[in-house]
Amino acid sequence: MMKNITPRINPKDFTKGELVGLQAEVVDSENPGLVGIKGRVVDETKSLIILATTTGEKKLIKAQCDFKFIKDGSELLVKGELLDKRPEDRIKSR
Repeated sequence: MMKNITPRINPKDFTKGELVGLQAEVVDSENPGLVGIKGRVVDETKSLIILATTTGEKKLIKAQCDFKFIKDGSELLVKGELLDKRPEDRIKSR
């Protein structure tokens, strides 16, 4: 599920783009304690997104979380399982 909250982001292109540097928030998770964590994406691996938060870095399992990303003033909701690939493979899949 990708839901464009504001119209400026093309959802099809979003999952093929770079996430590092974007603001992100966990909006749903298999672990309810993770919901509400927000910060800037500082790194990602095949299975993890690493956010810099006000309380330090948080490592989040992509497949277990749904995220809200902010890019260019627009917001997009993305199921983490759609991002569950190595960043270089996801970006190359254009």
